[in-house]
Amino acid sequence: MIKLMKKVGLNSEVGYVAGMASVIASIVVWRTGTNGSDQAGTQRLAIFVGLWAPTFWEIGNALKVEEK
Repeated sequence: MIKLMKKVGLNSEVGYVAGMASVIASIVVWRTGTNGSDQAGTQRLAIFVGLWAPTFWEIGNALKVEEK
């Protein structure tokens, strides 16, 4: 899968940027969520989005190894 990602033109920076974007998106979702009855749902969504970051960072690390 990593070789395919490399072949399409993705590099390690894409994984790292996607990880940071996930963290930022998680914070934005958490802060702009509703204060009404569905606050718990908004918080769960923010946590879900934040959990993507380690996966993206690991993809960036795998692509970094492939670049060497």
